[in-house]
Amino acid sequence: MYALRPHLLESEFISKIKAFQTRGYTLVFVEEDGRAASVAGFRFIDHLLYGKMLYIDDLSTLAECREKGHGSRLLDWIFDYAKTQSCDEVHLDSGHHRHDAHRLYLNKGFRIISHHFAKKLVQV
Repeated sequence: MYALRPHLLESEFISKIKAFQTRGYTLVFVEEDGRAASVAGFRFIDHLLYGKMLYIDDLSTLAECREKGHGSRLLDWIFDYAKTQSCDEVHLDSGHHRHDAHRLYLNKGFRIISHHFAKKLVQV
């Protein structure tokens, strides 16, 4: 997960994940040679427009483990799990520069349905 979120210190990451888990965040992974080669963090959201969805907050595969099908297998597992939880859809956001990831998502049946806008707030 650090490959995807390098701005977080390990101590911050662990405490944040534990706090997220109290609110339904789940981590799953594909293992290769005793390590997490591909990992996903997700939660469930009820949305007025899309119904019940599984939202993937984080999805990453180690650079040296890419092109081995780990991300694809992880997404297939997520799709199956979402169905068992009566979800209507699976959603995720992806950085505009992550072209290899976009190719995987499109090949897995995701559609580009919106632009995501964000405004950083300055705390006073």
